[in-house]
Amino acid sequence: MTFLEASDDDRRDVEGLLGRPLDGRFAVVVRRRDGRPVVIENEPHLRDGTPMPTLYWLVDPELTAAVSRLEGAGGVHRFEDLVDAAALAAAHDAYATAREAATVRADAVSPTGGVGGTRRGVKCLHAHLAHRLTGAADPVGGLVAEELGIDVEEFVVEDVRG
Repeated sequence: MTFLEASDDDRRDVEGLLGRPLDGRFAVVVRRRDGRPVVIENEPHLRDGTPMPTLYWLVDPELTAAVSRLEGAGGVHRFEDLVDAAALAAAHDAYATAREAATVRADAVSPTGGVGGTRRGVKCLHAHLAHRLTGAADPVGGLVAEELGIDVEEFVVEDVRG
């Protein structure tokens, strides 16, 4: 499996959005129509071999702020109560499978869990929305997008598998 790393321009843009350099390789997998990064896919290990459970990371500042407001208003528990448990479990399984497919290091401990590293329930609305924006059937991410009025078709999903 080949992991296609971010271009120098994407690295600069994403690190600027986050305000710091990243400790692992990543690629932009979802963009706004004007090319701005929205979601990155992290290689499942940092450069030093540390497991990175967050495969899809929401980096768009507007979306991140909006989701933070939802979380601050109790959104994690509210959305967990609204979704079908089987659909949520399927989203966690799909996330873990995608992360396993992105793994290129056999010499390090693999990250575990589903969306945001959790095995069940809801841990991070940002991670669920990021997962949904990649095209995944994430019921929590779908509810977040709906509540925020996000049309997931407004974004461009890129294939980073080589």
